[in-house]
Amino acid sequence: MLVTYPATMRILLLFLLLPTLAGASEIYTRDGVTDGDIFYLAPSAFSNDDPAFQSWVAYSLMKSTCQLKIGGDNPARSNSFECEFTARRHLINAWEEKHQNNQGITDDYLDALGNVNEAGYLAEYTSHYFGKKDWQLPDGIRTDAFREWRKKNLRGHRPKTRIIGSWNYRKTDR
Repeated sequence: MLVTYPATMRILLLFLLLPTLAGASEIYTRDGVTDGDIFYLAPSAFSNDDPAFQSWVAYSLMKSTCQLKIGGDNPARSNSFECEFTARRHLINAWEEKHQNNQGITDDYLDALGNVNEAGYLAEYTSHYFGKKDWQLPDGIRTDAFREWRKKNLRGHRPKTRIIGSWNYRKTDR
C-alpha cells in the first residue's frame, strides 16, 4: 500500500502543534521516559529535510497519535502492539516513498527494516524487538520462522527507535 504523507503530515502537525502555540510548560522525564498528555513535534521536523529523519518524523507522528487514542492519565506511557506495528509500517512506507524519489539514498537501519517487511516479518520483528508482556499479539505470529530468517538475514542487527519530539503535560487551571 502506497502512503502519501505531505497532506496528512500537515494536518497531523497542525493538530499536534496547536498546544505549543497556546503555551508551553516544562518537559521532564521520569524513569528515563518523557511523560505527558500532549506530543510536541521537535522544531527540526520542519527544517531538516534528510529523508531518513523525515521518515522518523512520520513514525513519531503515527506512534504519538496512536498513544493519544489509547489515552489514559499519561498517554506518553501508553503502548500496544498495534501502535508500534502501525508506526513501523508508516516508517517503512515513508522511507520507501523517499527512496523511490531518490534511488541514491541509503540508511542501514531503514533498509534492513524494509527487507524485514518485504520478507513478510514486520509483525514478528515488532513483537521480537519491542514486545511487552501485556501486548495482545495478533493470531498467526510466526515466531519460529522469523527466528530462522533472522539468523540468516539480521546478523548483528540492532533495533532503533528515534522519536522526533517530546511529551509534555497540558497546562491545567488549578
